Amino acid sequence: MGVQKNKTLDSCDATGDHDQLDAPVKSIEDKWKLVPAFLKIKGLVKQHLDSFDYFVNTEIKKIMLANQEILIESDPSFYMRYLNIEVLSPCIEEGYNIIRPITPHECRLRDMSYSAPISVDIEYIRGKERVIRKGLVIGRLPIMLRSCKCVLYQKNEAEMAKMRECPLDPGGYFITRGTERVILIQEQISKNRMLIEKDSKDRFQCTVTSTTQQTKTKTGVYESKGRYFLAHNSLTDDIPIAIIFKAYGIQSDQEIAELVGFEDYILNCFSASIEECHRLGIFTQIQALKYISTKMKSSSKQFASNQSSRRNRIDEARELLAHIILAHVPVIEYNYKLKAVYTASMVRRVIQAQLCLVNIDDRDYYGNKRLELAGQLIALLFEDLFKRFNTELQKIANKIIPRQRAQQFDVTKHIRPDIITNGLVIAISTGNWTIKRFKMERHGVTHVLSRLSYVAGIGMMTMITSQFEKTRKVSGPRSLQPSQWGMLCPSDTPEGEGCGLVKNLALMTHITTDIEEKPLIRLAQNLGIEDITMMNGEEIYADNMYIVMLNGNIIGATNKPRKLIDSIRFLRRKGYLNEFISVYTLKKQRVINISSDSGRLCRPYIIVIKGQPKVTNQHIQELALGQKTFIDFLQQGLVEYLDVNEEGDSNIAVYEKDINKETTHLEIEPFTLLGACAGLIPYPHHNQSPRNTYQCAMGKQAILTVIFYTNVFFFRGAIGYNQSQRCDTLLYLLVYPQRHMVKTRTIELINLEKLPAGQNAIVAVMSYSGYDIEDALILNKSSLDRGFGRCIVYKKQVVAMKRYPNQTCDKIKGPLINIETKKPKWEHEVLDMDGIVGVGEIVDNKQVLVNKYTPSSTTMTLAEQQTSAGTTTNVFAEHEDKETPLIYRNPVPACIEKVMLTSNHEDMFIVKLLTRQTRRPEIGDKFSSRHGQKGVCGLIVQQEDMPFNDYGMCPDIIMNPHGYPSRMTIGKLIELLGGKAGVLEGKFQ
Repeated sequence: MGVQKNKTLDSCDATGDHDQLDAPVKSIEDKWKLVPAFLKIKGLVKQHLDSFDYFVNTEIKKIMLANQEILIESDPSFYMRYLNIEVLSPCIEEGYNIIRPITPHECRLRDMSYSAPISVDIEYIRGKERVIRKGLVIGRLPIMLRSCKCVLYQKNEAEMAKMRECPLDPGGYFITRGTERVILIQEQISKNRMLIEKDSKDRFQCTVTSTTQQTKTKTGVYESKGRYFLAHNSLTDDIPIAIIFKAYGIQSDQEIAELVGFEDYILNCFSASIEECHRLGIFTQIQALKYISTKMKSSSKQFASNQSSRRNRIDEARELLAHIILAHVPVIEYNYKLKAVYTASMVRRVIQAQLCLVNIDDRDYYGNKRLELAGQLIALLFEDLFKRFNTELQKIANKIIPRQRAQQFDVTKHIRPDIITNGLVIAISTGNWTIKRFKMERHGVTHVLSRLSYVAGIGMMTMITSQFEKTRKVSGPRSLQPSQWGMLCPSDTPEGEGCGLVKNLALMTHITTDIEEKPLIRLAQNLGIEDITMMNGEEIYADNMYIVMLNGNIIGATNKPRKLIDSIRFLRRKGYLNEFISVYTLKKQRVINISSDSGRLCRPYIIVIKGQPKVTNQHIQELALGQKTFIDFLQQGLVEYLDVNEEGDSNIAVYEKDINKETTHLEIEPFTLLGACAGLIPYPHHNQSPRNTYQCAMGKQAILTVIFYTNVFFFRGAIGYNQSQRCDTLLYLLVYPQRHMVKTRTIELINLEKLPAGQNAIVAVMSYSGYDIEDALILNKSSLDRGFGRCIVYKKQVVAMKRYPNQTCDKIKGPLINIETKKPKWEHEVLDMDGIVGVGEIVDNKQVLVNKYTPSSTTMTLAEQQTSAGTTTNVFAEHEDKETPLIYRNPVPACIEKVMLTSNHEDMFIVKLLTRQTRRPEIGDKFSSRHGQKGVCGLIVQQEDMPFNDYGMCPDIIMNPHGYPSRMTIGKLIELLGGKAGVLEGKFQ
């Protein structure tokens, strides 16, 4: 044994200190490598892709199954049933049924929508025979770039280059009619969750927004004059809560009281509500249902009668309680016990809030919020359009089948794919989401993807918008919440009315998608939770008993809460459960909440057990060598995701030195609490916070430039490897972009080094000549002559050749020749003989770019209609054409960079021109460093008049030192020193 031990020691010495490799992580330098590993699989734009993939693979099938059959009243034997639904690959139909794949780049150039057919298999009755048809197209779905249905999915750089796409482009957006549009993340209050708050009359109330596939309603329980009432918008008047319990079938007053709670303080508060029920003379379930039916609105009666063929008042009230009030709580065969427990729990929480035993819920707490992504929003819209599509088919079948005698009715001949196609394309193109079944109207859901710079595109993909009215001067929703730590960027929010309402995700945030509930319910039952419907009030509210809720629904109760929580967390860390399942306790309410719903914000943390992080130096070394991935860290229980609510149950250390015996988790890297834009700022913790906020806004506008004494000033740089192939409406490109001399880790993580924006400048911080007051800058003319700050502006001009109802069309004619000089007149000098300007031509103001002519009459007269019906000759040849040329209107001449001739999906001929202007900095141009220190050019000075140092070096920019004291941007001073050190050492800092 002794010899063996010595061998082991020798082998350890040969491979380095083994103890050191197994030691817990002690330094920031090594564990930050988990961040790029995480960003390979999640984060930034991945949540958009996951959400859309979940929709096309899973949710679209659920929608089809929920609306599977079409039946008609006029013929009971007819039916149409959907068997399968599938989204195919993006393609285009050209000519006679020639279908070929299409790429996003082609859609951009040809002003087309990047979409794929939605194919269904159906079974239906034709005459008396049963027919199965496969591969029927019911519409087209716009496809998100880089999603699992996109042609770019999992392609390498060489394959991307063949398709003329940039490999660094993150995807996550749509192309509709040639325009890139992104669905912004929408912030909503959490569904199916109890919230305690005060209403407008300062009364305590417990509200729940119930959402199911069919309906969305809000139910409230509140206290008034010592009694408790249930409020719902389908009722004409609020109903005493004891009557609701009677209608649920709990007729004994003692049972009702026990269900709310057996404690003296509960009984004292609730007794007046039972007396109110007696005063109204309601003692049985039938009496209670009759009372509720008198308070129902007519629309609710109609809904309830639609649910069932029975029309009497009592049945209408039953349906209301089962399907409208607290709609998310299941009622099986009119057994309301679970709904009764849920309602009792709401009353109990109101009483506890009145007596200050529990706190009022904060609506702005981020655990009470859910974020809606592209997949969920498109699912809402698609289901609405799918129902409309089915209704149209049903109407046609009802209309045709009764009067059709000779010919059999074939439903496939009456399919209208335009309902779904146009509905989706118009919604994404305009940003207006209209969901008829929820009476929901939202505006501004989609925006045009900003391509001012690469950073602007990334920033837009992580932007969160709220439906809160921006003009309201309310501070609560705008304030920075402690619950947003690490989830949302504290700096990246706009100035003005959107401040605090428009937010951005932090670097390592992930947004969850839906996880199946049934396996979780089975697991909880196996872990010993009891059926709450079999328990009385005394058992439910016993001191050691906790109610267990899954996504807002009560699934049982347990007297071993710690065992249940520890078991779920153990299974999650071992990889037996989905890593995004969350479990946490509300100790005052004695509730265990398990969450598996979509839209929760979560981020990864290193697990700490008994004061020791589970990640060691050896793990990090294996990660650096490629032997481990981030998924391995999750599956081995070294790292786990926590959502906002579970963070409240945890003790998280920011640095290793903060770890103590109570610590449960360790931050992977503190800089990840910032977003992609704020992460570009060097030394942000040395700046006053508004400066970081200003920088986030300006970094997105940046063509980026400036650092030296070196300071980076912003100009728009590169937007992608394929920028020369694109044909954007407006594109700013820096002629000489440079990498940042002083860089942050975020710059490497979001690949800004490969698509740089900005230039490193030699900056003199000094007062000079008086032209630099109020943040003005003085520029060196020789630097500008050498190309400093020079940019190229590309602008797109488009001409579409339309066809008109009278069979005429637009034309392009050659240039008009001057009779005297035998040369084209001045306006047409730059035109080629085909009437389109040539590539490389310099065009001046008011010169013609495309010599287009439009017919003077584009409508067909009655005489022409009659003539065309009786003859095959061309009766439209006599129409005169009028000049409608495309004219260049800009006092500064431009060069024609590119001319493109193509056609769109309607076979309309299109001419696209790209004009180019080279611009150099002038007096009045705005410059900014990476610290929100913005200023305009006040003077351009010859180099010989500039100050110089003992080496004879002149600065590119002179900046006034009075910009520092009031702005407190100490980070910029440190960056100046870092830039100078980088220049002297010859390496990036």
